Amino acid sequence: MQIKKRKKVAFYTLGCKLNFAETSSIARMFNPVEYEIVGFKEKADIYIINTCTVTANADKKSRNSISRAIKKNNEALIIAVGCYSQLHADKIAEIDGVDLILGSNEKFNLIEYVNKYSAEKNPIHKCDCNNINTFLPAYSLGDRTRSFLKVQDGCDYFCTYCTIPFARGRSRNITIAEIVEQAKEIAKNDINEIILTGVNIGDFGKTTNETFLDLLKQLHNVDGIERYRISSIEPNLITDEIIQFVANSKIFMPHFHIPIQSGCNKILNLMQRKYKRELFAEKTETILNHIPHAGIGADVIVGFPGETEYDFNDTYDFLNNLNLSYLHVFTYSERQGTKSVKFEGKVSPQEKKLRSEKLHRLSEIIKKRFVKANIGSKRNVLFENYNNNGTMYGYTDNYIRVQIPFNKQLINQIAEVKLRKIDIDL
Repeated sequence: MQIKKRKKVAFYTLGCKLNFAETSSIARMFNPVEYEIVGFKEKADIYIINTCTVTANADKKSRNSISRAIKKNNEALIIAVGCYSQLHADKIAEIDGVDLILGSNEKFNLIEYVNKYSAEKNPIHKCDCNNINTFLPAYSLGDRTRSFLKVQDGCDYFCTYCTIPFARGRSRNITIAEIVEQAKEIAKNDINEIILTGVNIGDFGKTTNETFLDLLKQLHNVDGIERYRISSIEPNLITDEIIQFVANSKIFMPHFHIPIQSGCNKILNLMQRKYKRELFAEKTETILNHIPHAGIGADVIVGFPGETEYDFNDTYDFLNNLNLSYLHVFTYSERQGTKSVKFEGKVSPQEKKLRSEKLHRLSEIIKKRFVKANIGSKRNVLFENYNNNGTMYGYTDNYIRVQIPFNKQLINQIAEVKLRKIDIDL
């Protein structure tokens, strides 16, 4: 009897941690008896690219990744899924060699499309953005140390610069009981840290009449998970009760990532954000009052239409005067179909680049200031399984990257470490 050769399947993921969780779950749909998961750089029979469209650069990276797969094996089945596939399927279809393009609902039935695939003139399979309503429970298992657990999808906010509500639909979630079962499955895989992820996780509970705080309390009781992190959460959705809960917990890490997007109220209003900068400052102050050693990161966009030099400096000064730990800086990118495309006061590419560089330098100053304040303290570090020229890395509970000499016994272990000095490369 001749054994049927397994088909090789390669995945590539762009964008957010939610995409990574979903890619990992989609990969587990492929029966290992019939399919072998290989690296994206290898020659495969099937290439699946989970795309992103958060910026113009993300669009470009998505197209380039598809093209790389085609060049690697032009006889392979090339499949594009994800947000860029949902919003710009026609542009992907123009790439010669693409076989299937699946939208936000359809990507979760990917294995069915693969099994029944036949060459056709129209490879696009996607629903109208108003009908994006599925929820695939998802979590990643590619990293022994941590897992990204999807707890929420979609967004109801419709900020004037963002296409995510069109690509992923309205805010929705499964029940707390179902997510707890997912966490228990993760715990069986010797993973010590779970990062809760979604599009707007603080909005959790809309479809099940539950709350994000309820979710945190139930996850706290799952055996086998040593650490949880809350990924990006909107400032208007961080309640005092959530902050107090994290402050009293030994399992939920003292680390918050909060998108502010601008430190200028005029720009926040143009963005249609649901808060003013005073609320952001109030939330960070409350966190630090309850958890003085907490790490607090922030997202910020530079070069939004209407942002004058005065507005940018207002943002710069505001951020510099907060006790933050780091910044994630994004350059404004026009997204087709958003309100901001029609706004006046466009900022030149040269000026956007200059402002981005200034905020990146500020982020380094903020990061070193935060790390310096922690020098001499003892913090618990979860170490990763990489041997980097005789050293290994891990992150403290409050999200400081730590480097020590490689020790095999510490892989995927939590150990107390005294922070001694600042590395040049944080």
